[in-house]
Amino acid sequence: MIPCEYHRPRSLREALELKSAIAGARVIAGGTDLMVRLRGRQIAPPALISLRSVAEIYGVREDEGLHIGATTTFTDLLADPVVARRCPVLAQAAGHVGSPQLRNVGTIGGNIATASPCADTALPLLVLEASARLESAGGSRVVPLHELFLGPGATSMRDDEILTRLIVAAPEPGIRAVFLKKGRVKMDLSVASVAVLLVMEGNVCRKARVAAGSVGPTPLRLHEVESILVGATLDASLVAEAAAIAKRSVSPISDLRSTADYRRQLVGVFVRRAIGRLLGWEAA
Repeated sequence: MIPCEYHRPRSLREALELKSAIAGARVIAGGTDLMVRLRGRQIAPPALISLRSVAEIYGVREDEGLHIGATTTFTDLLADPVVARRCPVLAQAAGHVGSPQLRNVGTIGGNIATASPCADTALPLLVLEASARLESAGGSRVVPLHELFLGPGATSMRDDEILTRLIVAAPEPGIRAVFLKKGRVKMDLSVASVAVLLVMEGNVCRKARVAAGSVGPTPLRLHEVESILVGATLDASLVAEAAAIAKRSVSPISDLRSTADYRRQLVGVFVRRAIGRLLGWEAA
């Protein structure tokens, strides 16, 4: 690992000033991704800025919506009663992240800011239409999550900005959502994953949000799938059509973990299965 400076600010203001002053500095919280890249000499930042002692960006706060601090760990999300009540699909995804040891140190901010196509918490946040709060020494802005992801490892964050929290609007009455993931083994990165959110009025779908992971350069919203569901009576034929559209809407690659064809097939199966579970057609 290449030596670099290490800073441990005690406030968000101090962290932001350091990020602005040191060009190329990287922030670190859990370090579950960053340390791997540092040890592999994939990156060589001049400094690391630890966020572990910055209390302002830790924990879950319930306001009009849900405000989740970037350094909140996956274990924290799983244990938080507000998350369980307001966003159970997010807790469900957090439970799929790695091992208990990784969940104890890995953070939701790191999972999102690394912009991995297979980030587990990205999909529930996309279907919940979450936003990211980005802050710098010069001010702050709120970016819809779907605008944050630009490509593998690339985001719309500026070099002097830090992701400080994820914001989820107050949920509509009747929201149902589920997250499905396939890995090679229990604690593996996803081969493919899907999150689906529905709001129903009787048998008619009033709102649909569908997202898929590990099947494109970023976590994806499947807008074409959503469009055929909204306003329609959801029956087996329509759900089969949605699954077929999902398969052709993604652009996976073949790698050591899976072939592109298998990933594409999984997305179709997961969309059908997720909708079936939300409608009570299949066991949870």
